Amino acid sequence: MTNQQITVATTIAAPVERVWEAYTTPAEITQWNFASDDWCCPSAEADLRVGGAYKARMEAKDGSFGFDFDAVYEEVEPYKAITLAMNDGRKARTTFEDAGEGTNVAITFDAETQNSIEMQRDGWQAILNNFGSYVQG
Repeated sequence: MTNQQITVATTIAAPVERVWEAYTTPAEITQWNFASDDWCCPSAEADLRVGGAYKARMEAKDGSFGFDFDAVYEEVEPYKAITLAMNDGRKARTTFEDAGEGTNVAITFDAETQNSIEMQRDGWQAILNNFGSYVQG
């Protein structure tokens, strides 16, 4: 599958070990894995190993819409990188880079065809920004 790739990134004022922990621990994933305050992530699972399953439930708080984000870990390099293979064949690779006073986090993902590139970029960036805000507390 040769989809267009989109990259979103942020720098988080926290050590890479803390950023990794917040990104990979199910109890923490539920605290940040949504793009806006009217959404939530009521459950998450992360079997953090190559071949392990990742699942996050994303829902509108008013109950009007929800979906499961399911994937399999293809790459797990602690404190460095994670690659998820989604059920539809697309992939998302997240990298973590120690930046001295913080951690650079970048996600490069294969675009899907239902929504505009801009909408996808904005949505993933909003989730990543929410993640950064959560970690920085």
